[in-house]
Amino acid sequence: MNLKHAQYMLTVLQEGSITSAAKKLYVSQPSLSQMIKLVETNLGTPIFNRSTEPLTLTYAGEKYMEAAQQILTINTNLAKEIEEITQEDHGKLRFGVPVQRGMQVLPYVLPKFFKMYPYVDVEVFEQGSGLMENMVLDGTVDMACMTTTARHTELKYILVENEDLVLLTSKNTELAKRIPNGTPIPISEARGEKFVSNKPGHSVRAVQDNLFITNDMHPKIILETVSIEVEKKVCIACDAVMICPKNYIEKTPEMLEKASIYPILYADSQRHCYICHRKNLYLTKYMRDFINILVEVENPFL
Repeated sequence: MNLKHAQYMLTVLQEGSITSAAKKLYVSQPSLSQMIKLVETNLGTPIFNRSTEPLTLTYAGEKYMEAAQQILTINTNLAKEIEEITQEDHGKLRFGVPVQRGMQVLPYVLPKFFKMYPYVDVEVFEQGSGLMENMVLDGTVDMACMTTTARHTELKYILVENEDLVLLTSKNTELAKRIPNGTPIPISEARGEKFVSNKPGHSVRAVQDNLFITNDMHPKIILETVSIEVEKKVCIACDAVMICPKNYIEKTPEMLEKASIYPILYADSQRHCYICHRKNLYLTKYMRDFINILVEVENPFL
């Protein structure tokens, strides 16, 4: 299997269309289409169902993509092994992290890491946890720090921090006037309140949407944002409610004078902060040290 063809075919699958893949790969759409036809001709059967949008795989295409991913992983691992053998203090680390957590950890992790490995480049990919997991699975990043559930057998999950979700609300809301601060409540108690929310793709948003569906709630969402800090400030300023990781509130104790906090009953409590990487990924020494530094910074007691 041609490595370049394999990478291009995987990109088409990830992007869902030949046009989007061509833009990402910086090649023309006709040349990419010709390459796909060549691969399918050599294989003797179609790889993509072109009648669907986004593109989907035929059964033969599924087998091709499985083999392509394995071959690319083997090639990546070989390159890293040779790299470590020849010059252990040089290399590149592709690291994924949600914007909010990146603000917390990168200013502390990177100085220590660069002091140990001044010739290792770190490329940071910033996405929500829901999208980041797929980036680890498809090899876009080597590893990522994210809030998720340990559910994929292909990934190794290293616990960094337990994360409990609570309702954060201004003390001026009807909820705060009705129920004492700190009382564990079902989310249905906030049925009549307006909400501030993460954008889709973040793990808290996934929990929130599931809770809304389960409790048949359709609250007014006055703001969607990628920043928990923006969420907290708007929530208090606009007398709204938000679902927030408890540890993010503990890091801004000055908010407690204006806010009430309620542990959420019946919420998914299995989502915690992990460092994730593919189990079959060869970890260089600098990758292992990066993980150790990150764990120490996030939770020195683990």
